[in-house]
Amino acid sequence: MINALKTYYLIALGIAALSSCSVNKFIPKDRVLYTGANINLSFEEKPSDKSELKSELEGILYPTPNSRFLGMRLGLYYHYRAQKTKFGPITKFLNKKFGEKPVYLSDVDISRTEQLLNNRMENHGFFTNQVTSEIATKDKKAEINYSLEISAPYFLRNYQLDLDSSQLLTDIREYIPQTILKPESRFDLTDFKEERSRIDNFLKTKGYYNFNGDFLIFEADTNNLEGRQFDLFLRLKKSTPYKSTIPYRINSIEVYPNYKQSVDSSAQDTTVVENIAVIQSDEYFKPKLIPYYLLMKEDTRYSPRKSEVTSQRYSSIGMYKYVNIRHMEGTKVDSTDSTGLLDTKIYLSPMTRRSLRVQVQAVSKSNNFAGPSLRSIYSNRNLFRGGELLQLSGHIGYETQITGGKNTGLSSTQFGFSGDLIFPRLIPISMVDRFKYDVPKTKISLGIEYLNRSKLYQLRTLQTSYGYDWNASKYIYHQFNPISLNLVKLSKTTDEFDQILADNPYLASSFQQELIGGMTYSFTYSQFKNQKIKNPIYLNSNLDIAGNVFNAFTKAENENGKETIFGLEYTQYAKADADIRFHFDLGKGHQLVSRLYGGIGIAYGNSDAMPFAKQFYSGGPYSVRAFKIRSLGPGTYTPDETSDNTSSFFDRTGDIRLEGNVEYRFPIYSFLKGALFVDAGNVWLREGNASLPGSKFTSSFLNELGVGTGAGLRVDIQNFVIRGDLAFPLDTPTGSFKPDPRAMVFNFAIGYPF
Repeated sequence: MINALKTYYLIALGIAALSSCSVNKFIPKDRVLYTGANINLSFEEKPSDKSELKSELEGILYPTPNSRFLGMRLGLYYHYRAQKTKFGPITKFLNKKFGEKPVYLSDVDISRTEQLLNNRMENHGFFTNQVTSEIATKDKKAEINYSLEISAPYFLRNYQLDLDSSQLLTDIREYIPQTILKPESRFDLTDFKEERSRIDNFLKTKGYYNFNGDFLIFEADTNNLEGRQFDLFLRLKKSTPYKSTIPYRINSIEVYPNYKQSVDSSAQDTTVVENIAVIQSDEYFKPKLIPYYLLMKEDTRYSPRKSEVTSQRYSSIGMYKYVNIRHMEGTKVDSTDSTGLLDTKIYLSPMTRRSLRVQVQAVSKSNNFAGPSLRSIYSNRNLFRGGELLQLSGHIGYETQITGGKNTGLSSTQFGFSGDLIFPRLIPISMVDRFKYDVPKTKISLGIEYLNRSKLYQLRTLQTSYGYDWNASKYIYHQFNPISLNLVKLSKTTDEFDQILADNPYLASSFQQELIGGMTYSFTYSQFKNQKIKNPIYLNSNLDIAGNVFNAFTKAENENGKETIFGLEYTQYAKADADIRFHFDLGKGHQLVSRLYGGIGIAYGNSDAMPFAKQFYSGGPYSVRAFKIRSLGPGTYTPDETSDNTSSFFDRTGDIRLEGNVEYRFPIYSFLKGALFVDAGNVWLREGNASLPGSKFTSSFLNELGVGTGAGLRVDIQNFVIRGDLAFPLDTPTGSFKPDPRAMVFNFAIGYPF
């Protein structure tokens, strides 16, 4: 391996030397290759943003010289080679994919560039500058050195409004305390443009429907002032139409809940609810629910924010594919308060009301289980004519362990049925006025599940929940379930599985708890919806508390000394976790992504251990990818691989989970992406377990992390990602790992790992 790397390195050096020399002989005798430019700045008064100014100046240099890679101009080399009379298919391919036309010194307009550099500095308040240039030529190549001697800048003395419209002047004066143009701030055209944009946005919030920031002009006066100072005046263009200088208010509102272009609205029925005209032929959507999502009101000033959020609220119902809000100007102006009138029409175009989907999958998991599954989903998007969504789904699947030494042949059969009823409003309470961004949804869920794992057990589960979810803002999402119940029944256990439980009381306790009931809450903060944020952050945190309500009302005990309700032993625990992710944009499709995850579960009261289904595990395609799913921990515990039992599948869970990941993502070609990554993590038990030596969480937890690295390929087609990652362990929790190519793990998954 080392010899191969040396050979590759020598070949690369040889190609570099050959290419760098061979480009020169292709340059025509009457031409000089342009290799770039340098900018040297000399300030009379050095500004604090010198580096930003220099970067901006470098950005206007044109043209861009031919690219280089490890000192080679390969794109230029392939182009020159392809100009020969005879060239092969490889040269043709390389030129098509990487070739670049030569950029010569004659392509550079030096005087024009000098003018642009000077103008750009004037835009930032530096006037009367001296710009010179010098050409440095060597071996048919030339670079240009630009030198700028920059004078002291001008600073703001006074900022004044000079407007004729009294209403407009009054409203802009209200904004002025928020201005970014403060006394002693430097003259900067960028700030003036931003100020104009901010005033425009502010006036829109005050109802100026027809106003445009281009109607505002800034004029700077430097006459009769001492030193380098200027007075700034904000004026309105004389050509500004009258309708742009007055605010507008909503005159009428019409809503079309079942809008179709082919239907004549004049032939439909109209129902008036809270001064809102609801127009539809049949009652497709209950009129009394229309105001629930509408933030705009009659006789209130126009607000683009309320219009935008109203559109978002109707879209969030989940039954409309298009929401179109149109504001039409009235022909008259209200003379009592000099406001314009807007007639608002909201067109709601529904999706297909009913749908049925059937999905057939062949699943291969990293724990060597594989098999087919079938899922069907029925949806009704307007069950009670109020946007209610009914989803009924059923699934059946079979898996068998195709490789696993003595455990080969283990299989599982799973089938279940679930139903969700989602109301796009609060049920049974009404607090809509408190939610200005989004209307919370009420979700009622019920599901049953059957799992038969051969040679082990059968498990029946009944799940139900009642709760709410909503977006508090563009970035924040809440999900709260005040009622969450799971009824678990373990039956038909085999002698082998009974022995596993007998050998491990902790595991037995986690399976024996039959009723899990409590509340859950999830908080998500995500900046990914805002494409203007270059380095977005994602945070998800969950809280799960169970058993406290049961404990408050029952004291009946069973033969195990555990309290019961309706004859069922219930669990008590608190569980919390947090997942935070950082995305760093490195430019041109390159990203550095990191994740930190931590979670802890505490069993108390009626429980000696966390329920098995609520415990943490580590390893797998969305965790530490160099280890198979559930193959890490707890702690330094390692099962006896020579024993003829299946206990290791159950034992490797814990009360505490810590993980960290770093991944470098880069483009390869079109929709094909690549990645290099490092993962680390493990799970532990809070109190340890005599049956699982080394499982307790201690201060030496950092030495007990499983660490792995690897590379991956991803097919990313419009955010649908098919992923394959090949990972290799660097260290195990016991620290006894020795490099072995057979230890590589391949993970195939859908979506990014984090």
